[in-house]
Amino acid sequence: MGKEITSRSEDYAQWYIDLVKKADLAENSEVRGCMVIKPYGYSIWEKMQQALDKMFKDTGHTNAYFPLFVPKSMFEAEEKNAEGFAKECAIVTHYRLKNDPNNKGKLTVDPDAKLEEELVVRPTSEAIIWSTYKKWIQSYRDLPLLINQWANVVRWEMRTRLFLRTAEFLWQEGHTAHASAKEAIEETERMLGVYAEFAETFMAMPVIKGRKSEGERFPGAVDTYCIEAMMQDGKALQAGTSHFLGQNFADAFNVQFTNKEGKLEKVWGTSWGVSTRLMGALIMAHSDDDGLVLPPKLAPIHVVIVPIFKTTEELDRISEQANKIAEALRKQGYSVKFDNRDTHKPGFKFAEYELKGVPVRIAIGPRDLENKTAEVARRDTKTKQVMALDEIATAIPALLDEIQTNIYQKALAFRTSMITPVDSYADFKKVLDEKGGFVSAHWDGTTETEAAIKDETKATIRCIPMDAKEEAGVCVYSGKPSTKRVLFARAY
Repeated sequence: MGKEITSRSEDYAQWYIDLVKKADLAENSEVRGCMVIKPYGYSIWEKMQQALDKMFKDTGHTNAYFPLFVPKSMFEAEEKNAEGFAKECAIVTHYRLKNDPNNKGKLTVDPDAKLEEELVVRPTSEAIIWSTYKKWIQSYRDLPLLINQWANVVRWEMRTRLFLRTAEFLWQEGHTAHASAKEAIEETERMLGVYAEFAETFMAMPVIKGRKSEGERFPGAVDTYCIEAMMQDGKALQAGTSHFLGQNFADAFNVQFTNKEGKLEKVWGTSWGVSTRLMGALIMAHSDDDGLVLPPKLAPIHVVIVPIFKTTEELDRISEQANKIAEALRKQGYSVKFDNRDTHKPGFKFAEYELKGVPVRIAIGPRDLENKTAEVARRDTKTKQVMALDEIATAIPALLDEIQTNIYQKALAFRTSMITPVDSYADFKKVLDEKGGFVSAHWDGTTETEAAIKDETKATIRCIPMDAKEEAGVCVYSGKPSTKRVLFARAY
């Protein structure tokens, strides 16, 4: 099978695009900057959704849905939020088209159908949700309000890349309201923990939990928490964010509640989200030059069985055994594909499922039936072993767990090797240019220094790690005193 994937060492960006397209995950649409998520790609996203949705519900959240359109005046209510997203907003100004009298068969905007107020296509939903919360929240008995929505949003990006940055993307956004700042901060940190647990347990992707610098905060937030991951090319990727909004949106939309003493107070808010960008992270964290490497917990197909046969009679005999194995594994909750197509040779199928990242491949031929064995190959290490046919159904679950753990440990070892402490600006730039990864350095805490470093090196403060220890030092750029190291990196 001619996969024609550019090697990572040759051109990492092209390798990524080749892999997304060749593995049938997504393709560019006719709308500039938008994508079509193909069935195989969407099935991975569905598994992400299902796992996250359960984690949200286990922590007391319920799902709702809010409109795609936000009146412009409502969007402007929280000034920092509006300013932060203004350059990416798509606007609806009219509600009807009509036949163009000067160009038969074409349509033009009907000038008589201008909206009284322009509508913003949501780049995020704080405005529309907090305007709704004003009606829902009256008393302390209505709090906390813990809502999540699965939705699409539009951010008119100029430079796009499938999954990582598109004009329209899928995501979830949680929006919660609380009676105190303490409760809201606890919620912000709790949901960051959910994201970290999901990334590490399901995606097999180690992440660093931290807080954003003021210059990297979500527009309208008092504090932004994040999980940061390291990709194989040495660039960081922000995999999820959780925001403590303080009372900013409650102020903007006058959301108040009567407390237990009968006094009016403004509520405290949070918002948090992850998107289809996680698909890009999953690809770049684990995959190789032969295709996807998928953690079993997110793989649409856990096991593929490939028969090796020459005659119909051989296929019938192999099918009987393959179906027994498949049925036994499905009863345990695993997804199994028996690829009995006679239009493609085994070698083609092996390459196809390697490309698609199926964790385990079982090959059975006539001689295997005689020996009562099968060849079992794992995608992560590309190693093979011979297993007894009657042991496969009980051995595969443990093998899948081992693969999940191995993929995580490999990514963790790489991430650990890509954190480099430096104490001078010369070393800072050298590491960025020659090695990449996270650069652990002292920073003086000013936005001026942060901006200067970004301008000169294209590296940003990815986070101030939650577990950062107090350590006296001096800023690598300004030489001013510093008490903690922060993580810089070039990032997606």
